[in-house]
Amino acid sequence: MAAAPHDLENPLIARPERLLEAIIESSEDAIISKNLDGIILSWNPAASRMFGYEQHEIIGHSILRIIPESLHKEEDLILRKLRAGERIEHFETTRIRKDGSLIQVALTISPVRDSAGNVIGASKIAHDISGQKQIQELQAQLAAIVESSDDAIVSKDLNGMIRSWNNAAQRMFGYTPDEIIGKSILLLIPEELHPQEDFILAKLRAGKRIEHFETVRVRKSGERFEVSVTISPLFDSGGNVIGASKVAREISERRRLEHQLIQSEKLAVTGRMAASIAHEINNPLTSVLNLIYLARTSESLSSASPYMKTAEAELERVSHIARQTLGYYRDSGAPVTVLFHELIENVIAVYQGKLRAARITVDCRFEDHPPITASRGELIQVLSNLLANAIDAMPKGGLLQIRVRGSSEPAGVLVSIQDDGKGIPREHLDRVFEPFFTTKGSLGTGIGLWVVKQIIERDGGRITLTSSTESKTTGTTVLIFLPLIAIPDTAAR
Repeated sequence: MAAAPHDLENPLIARPERLLEAIIESSEDAIISKNLDGIILSWNPAASRMFGYEQHEIIGHSILRIIPESLHKEEDLILRKLRAGERIEHFETTRIRKDGSLIQVALTISPVRDSAGNVIGASKIAHDISGQKQIQELQAQLAAIVESSDDAIVSKDLNGMIRSWNNAAQRMFGYTPDEIIGKSILLLIPEELHPQEDFILAKLRAGKRIEHFETVRVRKSGERFEVSVTISPLFDSGGNVIGASKVAREISERRRLEHQLIQSEKLAVTGRMAASIAHEINNPLTSVLNLIYLARTSESLSSASPYMKTAEAELERVSHIARQTLGYYRDSGAPVTVLFHELIENVIAVYQGKLRAARITVDCRFEDHPPITASRGELIQVLSNLLANAIDAMPKGGLLQIRVRGSSEPAGVLVSIQDDGKGIPREHLDRVFEPFFTTKGSLGTGIGLWVVKQIIERDGGRITLTSSTESKTTGTTVLIFLPLIAIPDTAAR
């Protein structure tokens, strides 16, 4: 078919060699020609950009100029193949730029023939694959990291189907990649925990990451074990979630050690408790021994009777201390109606001598407050411990302020006991209610506040403590709330 008139006017159509030249000049790949001695004959703009040489610097020079010295033997192999009329495709190798830097390229080398079919040279197309190589190397490094990880690393799609499985996953769960890839992740999850997977998939679809999720998984053998799982969404190039990666670390051993530590701490606490009991009951037992001795050496039974009564009271005190210290104490008396301000006045009267000796002024203010129904003996124990602590905190004297008022929401009584003593350091405040923790050194057993908290919370109340050691605001404040009727908390028993 004859060419259209306007096509004939186009020089690229009218002269095909001009079209070929335009293609070479505009190519993004380096296009080079050379003779069979390896001398460069042509060099397009992309070659200048890739290797750094302008045409006048490189044409007429050996192709070896852009080949690292260690790879010069490659050129001999290439020339032999070209002379044999062979084409070399996608040959990946290294070349060198004018500035000495190396570049990774993929070469396609074709023989160039004359009109008689004889090979007279070659054309080379060089494509820069440095970025591709870097990506491949990075992928290889990541794959090596995944395979050498001690943690199980698994990927799955949004239907929960497993897509990849590293060596650690095989060791942890017992399945080989052939056995598990393409199967549901539910194979690794105990049946009663299957709803967890729905929760996880919902989070992943929303693009959320789940960190350090501690749960239970199951091995191929059926053995259950504890794991900590971190689950991250996988995104495609468009930012859409297409799956998830899971990193699972077995924590069974850690849990076992934690359990051992807890058991060890329990034994240590038991030992400290036993030592505390021995310390607390030593005084009344000494009194009992002395009283029995006096009774035994008394000349008549009538004169021994008071000693025996006192000894009986001291033995009851021993029993009381033991029950209290072991945490099983609860006043055996029935709850009674109690007015809090009367209890406080009674306790202050007992401690009046100590307060006077320590030069402590007591300021009591009682607002309207309802009576409560509770154990009178336990409340006296609470107030006695708190008052004794306040006295110990003010060895040089000070002011003790006690406030009592009613509370409507919730209904009950609020009590505030505030001293201006030396205070408790900030770093100790979180531990003041722990058993056997004391800031008094050898003077304290660390039981008082622990018992107070047990009694208050066991009856449905609350207790808080604030303190300061700053020069102008030193002191401690204890706030107590008690409901109108004690609500036994069986969990605190």
